[in-house]
Amino acid sequence: MADGPPGLATAQAFTTNGIPMHHYQIHTVETAPEDSKAAIRVLMKAIGALPNLAATMAESPTLINGFVGAFGNFHNSGFSDRQKQTLLLTNAVTNACTWAVAFHSAMALDEGVAEADVQAIRAGRLPQDGELAALSAFARALIEKRGHISDVDIAAFHAAGFGPDQLLEVIAGTAVSVMANYAGNITRPVLEPQWSAQAWQV
Repeated sequence: MADGPPGLATAQAFTTNGIPMHHYQIHTVETAPEDSKAAIRVLMKAIGALPNLAATMAESPTLINGFVGAFGNFHNSGFSDRQKQTLLLTNAVTNACTWAVAFHSAMALDEGVAEADVQAIRAGRLPQDGELAALSAFARALIEKRGHISDVDIAAFHAAGFGPDQLLEVIAGTAVSVMANYAGNITRPVLEPQWSAQAWQV
């Protein structure tokens, strides 16, 4: 963990030629900016804890409020919990966010995604489960093609039983991931011990 003010948890600091580039605090409800506190409490109620990544995002009320709103909206989508975690894990791998890959690997396993399928996604492959494979492939294509998906991509998604509303809901999930993954790639939060077994590197 990077050096920081006494008593304050911080995200890892980057250096270039020994020059510090940035320094992000892992906030608590008490240390977060006032306009971030309500969003933090909502997230803690939903997850049961304040993950380190979200705690660094709280430095910006604009980001954490946008993220928590998008997070709640996506989790009310028509996808099952295992499908949501498959999508979010795929996005984390595609965006190469190490913290988020570890977190969503653990969450996917908790939601019943087979360990072999979790490992496949982490390795950049498709799950064996046909439904999850179609969802993972579409989510990855959406990011890699910057939204310019083909008719073949769309047809494969629908052939797996997903509706047109769910196709658009993948975009909502991607928005959640962009905020979290990009923030994680910048702030590099320390991975909590409870998810360390799922640590991942690019």
